[in-house]
Amino acid sequence: MALLRAAFSSLLFSSALALVQDLDDTFKDSRMEDVWLVDFYAPWCGYCKKLEPIWQEVGAELTRSGSPVRVGKMDGTAYSGVASEFGVRGYPTIKLLKGELAYNYKGPRTKDDIIEFANRVAGPAVRSLPSRQMFEHVLKRHSVLFLYVGGESPLKEKYTEVASELIVCTYFFSASEDVLPESVALHELPSVVVFKDGTYFTYDEYEDGSLSSWVNRERFQSYLPIDGFTLYELGETGKLVAIAVTDERDPTERSSRLKGLIQRVATEHRDQFNRDFQFGHMEGNDYINSLIMGEVSVPSIIILNTSNEQYFVPAEPVEDLEQLLRFFSSVLDGSAPAFGGDGFFQRIKRVAYDARSTIMSVFRSSPLLGCFLFGLPLGVISLMCYGICMAESDDDTELMKRDGFTDEEEEEGEEEEQQRLTAGAEGEEDEDAEKIEQKSPTEKKSFPKCQPNSKSCF
Repeated sequence: MALLRAAFSSLLFSSALALVQDLDDTFKDSRMEDVWLVDFYAPWCGYCKKLEPIWQEVGAELTRSGSPVRVGKMDGTAYSGVASEFGVRGYPTIKLLKGELAYNYKGPRTKDDIIEFANRVAGPAVRSLPSRQMFEHVLKRHSVLFLYVGGESPLKEKYTEVASELIVCTYFFSASEDVLPESVALHELPSVVVFKDGTYFTYDEYEDGSLSSWVNRERFQSYLPIDGFTLYELGETGKLVAIAVTDERDPTERSSRLKGLIQRVATEHRDQFNRDFQFGHMEGNDYINSLIMGEVSVPSIIILNTSNEQYFVPAEPVEDLEQLLRFFSSVLDGSAPAFGGDGFFQRIKRVAYDARSTIMSVFRSSPLLGCFLFGLPLGVISLMCYGICMAESDDDTELMKRDGFTDEEEEEGEEEEQQRLTAGAEGEEDEDAEKIEQKSPTEKKSFPKCQPNSKSCF
């Protein structure tokens, strides 16, 4: 029985593999005929290996559901020219290719999220809702959706243009006014409306600026759970991100209170803060700690500015709504102190922090691999430094020896010269003595002997 199950599992896996095509450099010429969802990977990439079984499930599910999207994968290192042409900068990179357009996927690498992205982007940028039943159906399915209400107009043209640009982020629909329920009252037509948080908000060009900016700001729920992927997307809205850092594994009364306070600000004070803040909560402080290169207590509140890597924290623990509102207001008016940033010293600190984190993570996951990767280069560098120092020491010793030999030779030369001079002086004295001895007796008599106490002595 176990053998049959193993064989059946192997058959299913083989079938899934057949639904994901291995692509080569001929793909760029043939891709225009279909919509493609492609995973650009590298054989050595650990994240790519984790994505592999999920990618097989994506291919099987899209084929089973009758989706027009074809699923493939390409080794970006083997076909680097094709990867560069599609703007691949890292691995894994997921792109949906539709005609001349290429859409990047930046969400969580789960089967459901990837399939939802593929189905959304592969279809028309703006989907028509012909009936109220259809409107109510999509309203239940999507937490956020945008709706154009009205006939042909310059606003609809702009709406279609924005939808083509931001279809990777959210859903865009169009409908006539009679499709809407009676609870939705529009003051003028045509209009663009966003439905979220159990209510709706209408676009006002005078107050909200460009339609593209407004859609970008409103494409998230006012309050939502935040993780690394979501925070990255929230940064693209240009808003500050207010986060309640909590720990669901050890829930406390304070954690619940902070989450409740931020939710109240998001809903009850939307008019005051929605344009500048996105609100949510994050489980655990590991990701936040890596961002700020510091330690955030749990539970606590922090505001992140993802555009310049600054962050704000309350001067004292938040206890009530009024205190939290004052903190948000102080951030907006600039009176709250900002920490972090992207200045020169912070960048140096970031490089050092990332290097330290990488080394520590390698040693935690595989101590032997860490010793090999970092110990071996350090050992080689140490040996090189030792060799250089010893070579310099040998050169100095040789130079000292040469200098020593030269000094000895000079001393010997000086001694020989001194001996020659001394010998020459003694020779002259001997010659003088011989000359005196050779003088005549008469000359010798002319110099009387000097007697002691004699006046003639001189």
